[in-house]
Amino acid sequence: MKDESREPTGVRETARQVAEIRRRWAWVEPSVWTDRMLAALENGVKGGVWYSLMDKVESISNLRASFRRVRQNGGAAGVDRVTIEMFEQRLEENLTKLQRDLQEGRYRPAAIRRTWIPKPGKQEKRPLGIPTVRDRVVQTALRNVLEPIFEKRFAKQSFGFRPERGCRAALERVVELLEGGYRFVVDVDLRQYFDSIPHAPLMGRIHQDVADGRVLGLLESFLDQEIFEGLDRWTPTSGTPQGAVISPLLSNIYLNPLDHLMAEQGFEMIRYADDFVVLCRSREAAEEALGVIRRWVEDAGLALHPVKTKIVMSPEEAFEFLGYRFVRGHRFPRPSSCKKLRESVRAKTRRCNGTSIPTIVEAVNPTLKGWYEYFAYATTSNVFEALDKWTRMRFRSILRFRRGREGRGRGTDHHRWPNVYFRDIGLFCLVDAHAALRQSSLR
Repeated sequence: MKDESREPTGVRETARQVAEIRRRWAWVEPSVWTDRMLAALENGVKGGVWYSLMDKVESISNLRASFRRVRQNGGAAGVDRVTIEMFEQRLEENLTKLQRDLQEGRYRPAAIRRTWIPKPGKQEKRPLGIPTVRDRVVQTALRNVLEPIFEKRFAKQSFGFRPERGCRAALERVVELLEGGYRFVVDVDLRQYFDSIPHAPLMGRIHQDVADGRVLGLLESFLDQEIFEGLDRWTPTSGTPQGAVISPLLSNIYLNPLDHLMAEQGFEMIRYADDFVVLCRSREAAEEALGVIRRWVEDAGLALHPVKTKIVMSPEEAFEFLGYRFVRGHRFPRPSSCKKLRESVRAKTRRCNGTSIPTIVEAVNPTLKGWYEYFAYATTSNVFEALDKWTRMRFRSILRFRRGREGRGRGTDHHRWPNVYFRDIGLFCLVDAHAALRQSSLR
């Protein structure tokens, strides 16, 4: 008698394939990317172009998931002064109205509030665009739909702002190549990249994969957003604001052809957003690589920084990448990265700080731990020793001030509050953390 309780082999195989595809794309927004869509993503869609995507962007489930992401990321209010908390107070009403505006073609993004933030360790500042919470929700919903489509096409040597990739993987690849004899480094700096991406060529590249006119129109509306700074308002003719949710994806889309071009010509390029290096075995190869980059950048309507773009011979000459300084076979946090940490700790350790020392330690520790987690793979502890010493000095200055004495912690303060005192009260120690990591790696 036939056993009808068993599933046919074909059904089991299909279920297994679906599960495997879902695992490979575990990071996508499930309310958007169904099993059927993921299968189409892997197998390819007819003509290689995606249609009918706007209904995925404007679905209430996607908008709701997008708000959760916006809330998780935090951030200030835009030009309308509506904070994330204010938007959440009437969340369902706001999302329903947003969906209706998108469906009826009435949605228009507000102006972007521009502010300026200092570059770590430098006098110059970089512009930061702050969209409204409402616009950040829509941009996140749009990214949820578009990101998997383009992620499938991105090159493996691109590490910035991509799912399940990041700085550490990029740095590990640089170290691997340096240890493999790639001594000549093309250190590339794109001048004001995010502000100079030409809109028409960018949209042309997006159009190669997406043919939904409403989605393309929504993207163009974000590129054409007004910039609001002080009393000035203007509409940019190029660029995508740093700080906008959709900007990292758009920046990767525009540079993706360069990634593939360099790979096709056999060059080892490692790129994180607009920060990238090319490692070569000879100066001739490095000069050839730089020539290829110069021609591509010029044709793409971009510009290289004339001073910061250079060829470096490692390990004799130093170069910097993603906050690390590489020189003489070592890597350690660059001076500007250390300065940024000091500025953050200094703000939390004012001498006139009226809170208890344990409370100040609780405020400082996350800053120290977060910074260390990124720079943990430095090959020398000298920088960590100097920063630990400086941090303890900040605490000794507070304790000294509370005893009615002026100035920085020094002299007998080191005996009154020795290093072990700060270890006992739980102050995070960079040197201890680095020693523990190196010890564990030797086991």
